[in-house]
Amino acid sequence: MTSDSDISRTDTSTNQHDLRRRTLLWGICAVTFIVYLDTSIAPVAIPTIADSLGGGDTAAQWMLDAYTLAFACLLLSGGLLGDRFGTRRMLLGGTGAFGLASIVCALAPTMNVLITGRALQGVCAAVIVPLSVAALTTHFPDPMARAKAIGLWGGTAGVALALGPLVGGVLVSSAGWQSLFWINIPIAVFALAALRISLHHKASSRSGGIDVVGQALFVAAGVGATLALVEGPHRGWAHPFVLVTFAVAALSVVLFVVWERHAERPMLPPGLLRIPEVFAACAVNFLGLFGLYGVLFILTLYLQGERGLSPIATGLEFLPLFGAMGAGSLTASYIVRRLGTRPTMLLGLGSICVGMLGLMSIPAGAPFAVYGVALTLLGIGIPLSGGVVAIAAMMNAVPAESVGAASGAMNTFRQFGAVFGVAAAAIASPRVGSEVTSMSTTFMIGAGGALAGAILTAVVLRPSGPRR
Repeated sequence: MTSDSDISRTDTSTNQHDLRRRTLLWGICAVTFIVYLDTSIAPVAIPTIADSLGGGDTAAQWMLDAYTLAFACLLLSGGLLGDRFGTRRMLLGGTGAFGLASIVCALAPTMNVLITGRALQGVCAAVIVPLSVAALTTHFPDPMARAKAIGLWGGTAGVALALGPLVGGVLVSSAGWQSLFWINIPIAVFALAALRISLHHKASSRSGGIDVVGQALFVAAGVGATLALVEGPHRGWAHPFVLVTFAVAALSVVLFVVWERHAERPMLPPGLLRIPEVFAACAVNFLGLFGLYGVLFILTLYLQGERGLSPIATGLEFLPLFGAMGAGSLTASYIVRRLGTRPTMLLGLGSICVGMLGLMSIPAGAPFAVYGVALTLLGIGIPLSGGVVAIAAMMNAVPAESVGAASGAMNTFRQFGAVFGVAAAAIASPRVGSEVTSMSTTFMIGAGGALAGAILTAVVLRPSGPRR
């Protein structure tokens, strides 16, 4: 017979487990918030930082690309570090290091130091993001509770992206550009404390290994291609430095493919991208972020350069874009359950395409009400075509042992889309003095990318009905 004291102890233990899981969830959401906030908070401060530290448009591009490039290049290996050294140790270390890197950015006396700090932030983000999902999966064994936790994690990332430009504008206008990075510190301290309390101690699996050669080749390919694209317009496409970096990137890609086919523990399993659903998800995420970050970069230069808007006014101009992204992120799971993955992705890509074409009205002097609608359509389309929707599209086609690798590959393509989007926008719409030329070219490229993604989705993905 069960005594009252046994029941009381059971209830107390259950309450403690629930409190520990809630603490873990809040800690993970906090660090996820600053990781994704830093992807969208910086663009509105580009002119202010360039005026303060110098370096021109090239340095401004690297201030954005250093973060996303490091994030993209190391994301595939980030989760493996948790397997080798322990999720708790690496997630706590990544969170603490992200805070320290933010201090480096805030105290940066030169643009080179700021770019270095941003790259360090990206390295930490590449560890934090995959291990955050791994920690939620481990600590929430109940499928329903796990789905809710991961849904809140994804919603937090979407809200952080949405708030970035507005928060960035307010901070730059009221407290200087350094405040963009100081704001990370109290949030990182809270996250570190919450994770330290709630994360289980778990023995690491040291039998696993990291594909060091593959990782080095992947970094060489990403950095080489980015260097060539950023420096080409300024040094000239025939400049020896540009030609060498292009050659390094191309050779690294070839060597990476050859190596991964024979590596004992490849960072990207051979044949993964030959699965149609995985290829489509990766391509759509690349194209979506490619267009989004091209728009962010060019519109920031236009609004603050040609129109003379303050950072906070620029943030308000972006509010329809990121407000729609936040709403779309929070409702994407519901929409895909109602419509199915293929129709939802096509709806999102169509919205991006129409939004990009609508932005072509800006150089003609259209009022905010016109291009505000276009920004809203773009913001709605990003989460409906990528993110959790793209993951849902490929999960049923991926073997269970490759689910993590497929998700990592998709997020890697997503980050590279942001890197190359900024570089391509600077090439397609160069700035002459304070004037951004050929803005419509960037928007047309973005619309073409969304259209290509829609055709690919329609051809590759099998039709799927709504799931009740």
